[in-house]
Amino acid sequence: MIKAVLLDIAGVLYDSGKPIAGALEAVQRLQRRPVAVRFVTNTSRQSPPQVAIQLETMGFSVGPKQLFTAPGAVVAYLGDRGLSCYSLVHPNLDELFRPFQSTSPDAVVVADAGDRFDYSHLNKAFQYLMQDASLIAIGDNRYFRKDGELVLDAGPFIHALSYAAQKEPVVIGKPSETFFDIVLNSVPCSPAEALMIGDDVIADCEGALRTGLQACLVRTGKYQPGDESRCGLPGLLCETNLDHALKAFGI
Repeated sequence: MIKAVLLDIAGVLYDSGKPIAGALEAVQRLQRRPVAVRFVTNTSRQSPPQVAIQLETMGFSVGPKQLFTAPGAVVAYLGDRGLSCYSLVHPNLDELFRPFQSTSPDAVVVADAGDRFDYSHLNKAFQYLMQDASLIAIGDNRYFRKDGELVLDAGPFIHALSYAAQKEPVVIGKPSETFFDIVLNSVPCSPAEALMIGDDVIADCEGALRTGLQACLVRTGKYQPGDESRCGLPGLLCETNLDHALKAFGI
């Protein structure tokens, strides 16, 4: 029996700033069912409040304890461990990480920094890493869909810094078990009683399966034909959209 449904946001609920056909109705139906609903995202060009406002503007009802973002998880990670950081992030996240900034950081935090992924910022991050700062990644996504086309996400830049400094990143967002565990602890339920629905076969679905959740890939958002065959674990279901995915699991 499924007790919790985790929904990726961009590419599952909306695309290019507009709700995907049937998504609003599917979420409304889901919110009326006796299951816990969690909205989970690696989106790091917006702060958690900005993500919530965007969803509500499009008509999605998001409760105060239903939204889990990778930037929020990283802030909790830094706070719990008393770590300072140098943050290579989008300007929209500057305020979120300002309390942790230091000129002698314990960690380098890398998110989707957009145009800040230039030589100057990347080299500064590299120098801090070489001074023994750890590397913390908000997700490991390769690309995402923006305005109808695929664009680079933070993953390629994280791997470049990891390669240059010879440091393995600590990934806090999807597909890390840490992130899924944080979400499930808010329900609570066992991983086997939870379902993850996403458009990224690795970050959303394979990450969920590795943590013990059930998973369904949807053919919307960043999905590319044949993505389902890239999953290295059994048990993945692939459906047309969110509405079909929920119905496939009897929800």
